[in-house]
Amino acid sequence: MPTRHLSAATDVIIVGAGMIGAACAYYAVRAGLSVTVLDRGPVAGGTTGAGEGNLLVSDKEPGPELDLALLSNRLWRELSPALRTEAEFEPKGGLVVASDESGLEALRRFAKAQGSAGVEAYEIPGEGLHDLEPHLAPGLAGAFHYPQDAQVQPALAASRLLRASRATVRTGAEVTSVLTGADGSVRGVRTSGGGALYAPYVVNAAGSWGGALARLAGTELPVLPRRGFVLVTEPLPRVVRHKVYAADYVADVASDSAALQTSPVVEGTPAGPVLIGASRERVGFDRTLSTPALSRLAQGAARLFPVLAGVRVTRAYAGFRPYLPDHLPAIGPDPRVPGLLHACGHEGAGIGLAPATGLLISHFLTGTAPPMDARPFRPERFSDSAGRSARPPGAAP
Repeated sequence: MPTRHLSAATDVIIVGAGMIGAACAYYAVRAGLSVTVLDRGPVAGGTTGAGEGNLLVSDKEPGPELDLALLSNRLWRELSPALRTEAEFEPKGGLVVASDESGLEALRRFAKAQGSAGVEAYEIPGEGLHDLEPHLAPGLAGAFHYPQDAQVQPALAASRLLRASRATVRTGAEVTSVLTGADGSVRGVRTSGGGALYAPYVVNAAGSWGGALARLAGTELPVLPRRGFVLVTEPLPRVVRHKVYAADYVADVASDSAALQTSPVVEGTPAGPVLIGASRERVGFDRTLSTPALSRLAQGAARLFPVLAGVRVTRAYAGFRPYLPDHLPAIGPDPRVPGLLHACGHEGAGIGLAPATGLLISHFLTGTAPPMDARPFRPERFSDSAGRSARPPGAAP
């Protein structure tokens, strides 16, 4: 993507101060660009602040998303030790458990395919599970251990990465329009305060609200929100050592269903509370707490870890995962609006995929060759054969 010359206050405007926006800022500044990050709310005030901080390779089948996850896995470990510590980076590994032999056989096939792509996975027989997780329920058929899985505290990770980037950050600044020139190319943005900020490039890192920002720029990206809940327990001794989830979680992630889906995902934190997920449903931007969803999450966690049955849940929170129809994020320039780049649609994997996303965006901005094949993430891939942009289901014509 060749550099465009324009008298501007900054080289790049990034819309969204979540984890993806922070990573885009970090790598763009490292590439020598001046960057301004805008957000209508606080840093990590959207999807990032409502996440668990998963950095997973275990839940991804071979393909573009796994390639992106493996690159991010390496980049997370290349960040400075101080930054990793501040973000509570914990390379504790993941454990995917199967309740019966048929489930374990499915995990074997899945892990074998992943191994050819560079994922480390080791089968753990049922009788060996308590060596890794002493409080797991008895009678499970077995599991696969994924040592590359890790976790961060997502709000800390975003704020610390933004600080390390040395980008200019403006919160409470909602983008109300994207400014374009006579040729249709980006010239900057206008914010809710009425002021304009000029730049030759705008990066859409608005997460679940990325579709709305795309429309402001005169294009389309069929991003939909997928609501999920997380339960947080009272602080405990380290009763859960790994990221532990049931095998059906992988199928739920890949599902296109709009209905409520839950599968137990349990992990401890350095501060003591246990985080319990995961649920998915498409209900728009409705934040209403769902008693059925919360109940199913608690029951699923107690089946995996009976010790949690008597533990007090102190709070629950909801978040929106930015969902795209093919379950891949949109990363890269939008050819329909020169100067507009997208970095959104990562669904529940945005924390883990953020470094690789930011690195790819920095290469597009500087016109240098990206470190991996980014074609599967092309934002325009949803356009139909007539050249019109595909709309999300239920959108007005």
